[in-house]
Amino acid sequence: MPEVHHGTAKARWVLLATVLGSGMVFLDGTVVNIAIPAIGRDLHAGISGVQWVLDAYLVVLSALLLLGGSLGDRYGRRRVFALGLSIFTASSVLCGIAPDLGLLIAARALEGAGGALLVPGSLAILSATFEAEDRRRAIGAWSGLAGVSTAIAPLVGGWLTDSVSWRAIFFLNVPLAFATLWALRHVPETRDEQATGRPDIVGAVVASLALAAMTAGLIQKLWWLEGAAVVLLVTFIWIESSVPNAVLPLDIFKSRQFTGANLTTVAVYGALGGFMFLVVLNLELVLGYSAVAAGSSLLPITGLMLVLSPRMGQLTQRIGPRIPMTVGPLVVAAGTLLLVRAAPGHTYIDGVFPGVFVFGIGLAITVGPLTGTVLASVDQRHVGVASGVNNAAARVAGLITVALLPEITHMGRGLTHTSVSAGYHEAMVVSAAIAAVGGLIALLTIRSSVEIVSTIQPALQQPCHDPCRAEGVTSEPKAA
Repeated sequence: MPEVHHGTAKARWVLLATVLGSGMVFLDGTVVNIAIPAIGRDLHAGISGVQWVLDAYLVVLSALLLLGGSLGDRYGRRRVFALGLSIFTASSVLCGIAPDLGLLIAARALEGAGGALLVPGSLAILSATFEAEDRRRAIGAWSGLAGVSTAIAPLVGGWLTDSVSWRAIFFLNVPLAFATLWALRHVPETRDEQATGRPDIVGAVVASLALAAMTAGLIQKLWWLEGAAVVLLVTFIWIESSVPNAVLPLDIFKSRQFTGANLTTVAVYGALGGFMFLVVLNLELVLGYSAVAAGSSLLPITGLMLVLSPRMGQLTQRIGPRIPMTVGPLVVAAGTLLLVRAAPGHTYIDGVFPGVFVFGIGLAITVGPLTGTVLASVDQRHVGVASGVNNAAARVAGLITVALLPEITHMGRGLTHTSVSAGYHEAMVVSAAIAAVGGLIALLTIRSSVEIVSTIQPALQQPCHDPCRAEGVTSEPKAA
């Protein structure tokens, strides 16, 4: 039963544990992007190798997010959170000592499994332990504090990579894990006493295999794996339609609003994944930026999200989510196109900053209304599943673009100045087109009604600092 009031000592311990635990996952994803060129040089990896360093983590994390929340409901949220923390920390150490690319990729996949228990568990603990009148304040505080990890990750990751080694970014998780365990001692155990039956392990495994086959096929150009992915996906849908405790209840997609918002998510975060992967490679390998300089160059995006997200909440309350969700992706597309100017002969101010600035504005316009619409478009009993679906959709979109863009451009398989420079411009244009499609989907599927606006407003009052975890900004949306 909820028993924690905001502002008490126990509340601070609960917030500390959940912020540190989930913050490790968000920090890890960002710092690895900054360290990719260094990893490639040290382990003699090409484009496909470093793609797997990113995507092995995302494949497992995306596929197991829904299962992670289900396990916490059944077996205890604190217990499953602690298990995820242990897995994530142990696999981080394996990443740091990995002697070759193969072990690093395997350890990153294991990290994804741990993260899939941490991310949904952190919000579930907050929702279950805080009293109803304090719940939104607690989740708002979680959103703001956890956002610090996103803000400092580029600087910390760049500094550690330049000054120590890319391996140090993984060892950073060890002291954070011990601090989380210390705080977790004060977190009460909660579970869903009405949850019955076995969790959908088979569905989660099949989903993981489908994502892995799809990603491997794209990266390695093995089209028979794409066929296997389609078969596995069809099998997954059949399983989810026939089991009583499906990890993904298919009936939530009957809502046009929910489906449209998630399709918009796929497009916007697909563009975001391509943007982060390509811009960092271009800055470091083509323009000669250090890792810390490349990380610092992206800080305006975080700053704009912090400043503009609350104001977007006020605007969306007046005009509804349809216009922001249509305009925002188009602004993201414009920012991506401006980054084509990030080429030799241009300074940061005239070649990089304009694109980063416009891209950040586009995300700030889009993320809050998008997240709120997803949560408001399903029944209350499905809000946890809805947030998990949206989180998974964002991560799957990112891994697809990271895997696909080098293959459909002239970038090739080398991780060199020549190969990145050859395909960068074309890949950024493709990313911009993907973002623009997201705006078109929102225009055609999202409605702006009084009911939708009123239900998403609580979500928009809190700034969203990390697009990939924006689903956690509210806990009790009403059904639209």
